[in-house]
Amino acid sequence: MVIKTRIFGEVTIDDDKMINFPNGIVGFPELTDFALIHDAEQGNQAGIRWLQSVQEPNFAMPVIDPLVAKTDYNPAVDDELLKVIGDGEDILVLVTITVPSDLKKMSINLKAPLVVNVTTRKAVQVILEEDFPVKFQIYDILKANKDAAANTEKKAGE
Repeated sequence: MVIKTRIFGEVTIDDDKMINFPNGIVGFPELTDFALIHDAEQGNQAGIRWLQSVQEPNFAMPVIDPLVAKTDYNPAVDDELLKVIGDGEDILVLVTITVPSDLKKMSINLKAPLVVNVTTRKAVQVILEEDFPVKFQIYDILKANKDAAANTEKKAGE
């Protein structure tokens, strides 16, 4: 399937890469079909990807694996909330990234993760009962991870 996007232009997405949110996402219940993509020109720096709406070319959210920034992130999610995505062990958890004009204030939303069943390609956004922050600052963490990766590559090249 070819989809039009504001950020990436026209992109070809295999049908088996589509993700369906039967209930939509918070604030956008009408948007149910998405593709998870990354900027090939930029690489997959820091694990940042884009959840691109198939229905609305102008709607894409940057997302990341929360463990990149918070290694002890392990929220309890009510099984009832996950019934819509089906059973399976292959679960992907992502969180949305807010990127303000001041990049040093970049944050992730740990309160409302996106839970994707990789097998069924169905997903749901849940609002956690636990006390997780909506704005967890990540700029310094991502910078430290990038610096550590660069040092590892440098040592490997010596």
